[in-house]
Amino acid sequence: MTVIDDLYSVGTSTWLDDLSRERITSGNLEEVIKNKSVVGVTTNPAIFAAAMSKGEAYDAQIAELKEAGVAVDEAVYAMSIDDVRDACDIFADIYKTSGGKDGRVSIEVDPRISADREATIAQARELWAKVDRPNVMIKIPATDESIPAISDALAEGISVNVTLIFSVDRYQQVLDAFVDGVKRAAENGVDVSTIHSVASFFVSRMDSEVDKRLEAIGTDEALALRGKAGVANARLAYARFLEFSDKIDVPEGTNFQRPLWASTGVKNPDYPSDMYVVELAGPNTVNTMPEATIDAALNGSGVTGDTLTGTAAEAQRVFDSLVGVGIDLDDVVAVLEKEGVDKFVAAWSDLLKTMQANLS
Repeated sequence: MTVIDDLYSVGTSTWLDDLSRERITSGNLEEVIKNKSVVGVTTNPAIFAAAMSKGEAYDAQIAELKEAGVAVDEAVYAMSIDDVRDACDIFADIYKTSGGKDGRVSIEVDPRISADREATIAQARELWAKVDRPNVMIKIPATDESIPAISDALAEGISVNVTLIFSVDRYQQVLDAFVDGVKRAAENGVDVSTIHSVASFFVSRMDSEVDKRLEAIGTDEALALRGKAGVANARLAYARFLEFSDKIDVPEGTNFQRPLWASTGVKNPDYPSDMYVVELAGPNTVNTMPEATIDAALNGSGVTGDTLTGTAAEAQRVFDSLVGVGIDLDDVVAVLEKEGVDKFVAAWSDLLKTMQANLS
């Protein structure tokens, strides 16, 4: 038994926030599953940009795509889809034994279309069909324009990983979109028991932005609040999940959309490396971690049990204190939402430039 197994017994599934062809072909992904109790994988444009811009694992396929004259966007997605499909096959047994809850591999729609509902749902359909594995999840960002596409995808029976959530208010919109989607799916004759979804709440980025503002304020009261916003924000989201799941009316057989803690590698080296693991453990959750964070958890102080349930009042006090020292939380969220999309767009654009050079 490891700390990751302890997390699972509390109710938190550990997914690896990384994927590359090298991990797949070398057998490393299977080793991580076996030795570190990982039960899923998430990807994003930055992860694929890092994977495809180094090493030789993609050279043969790039040569084939170049020979075929494939456009750069299509080439990048062809390689990404192959990796995700292969990873889905590796996780197939976990998918089956967990009843579809775990064994999931996520692939994200192009972040450049996050403001276009129709383009987003069209690509979600395309990725779902091309990966062609029941354990894939399509990542759609929780932007104003893309939230309706989340409902559209769920209504068609597509399992969705909703990403880039930074506030409880936005999370409520995601929950509402989930309910709308599964109700429409049932009306469309879709077996809702086949639909699984997670809502990815970003943690460390909240601390990075808030800490920067607290340090600018500079008072002892403000500085004492550093490193507390991210966990408090996630705990308030979890409280909303519990409240919402207790009262919603959904079709029989619906799998509740689980909260997923993303961006769980600490950005500040002064904080414990496993802070966003041990402080966010609880039933019906997922924590997607870079491998360094998984290792930090395995070598850390250990899981003390459920650290989510019953923490809402304490988390609200943290938020009240942040407002009290002058933190504009609405502005924090607005900045993070814009930066979140911009960072993925930048990573994707850099990858396309690199790949264009390889295909030329």
